[in-house]
Amino acid sequence: MKRKNVTVQTIVNAPIEQVWKCWIEPKHIEQWNAASDDWHTPKAVNDVREGGRFVYTMAAKDGSVSFDFNGTFEEIIESKKIITRLDDDRRVWVTFEERDHSVQVVETFEIEDENTEELQRSGWQAILDNFKKYVESL
Repeated sequence: MKRKNVTVQTIVNAPIEQVWKCWIEPKHIEQWNAASDDWHTPKAVNDVREGGRFVYTMAAKDGSVSFDFNGTFEEIIESKKIITRLDDDRRVWVTFEERDHSVQVVETFEIEDENTEELQRSGWQAILDNFKKYVESL
């Protein structure tokens, strides 16, 4: 069964080196990877290499619920592109395109069947917006 793809994007006003580092380093991921203020990522593990694994523990700040968002890196072109396969077999493509004094980050993901497309789109966009806000605050 072919899954539908959804794309979210942002422009980060920072150098590509900083954007890339904040995207892949666990200490940074733990600061921005949440769709709302009542969620956070208390732990991130990232083995950034083709065949490497990632596990981001996402949790409600009140401790009521948590889950692991995990998968495998399929392709990495430093500061340009990351392709991953989530453990539920969905794929995610992220590209980083340098502009004059900024970086356009485009993230395309295959939707899952439990939540509406709009809920998924808004959640992924909110996380990407948090990424932008975090990187630009450094």
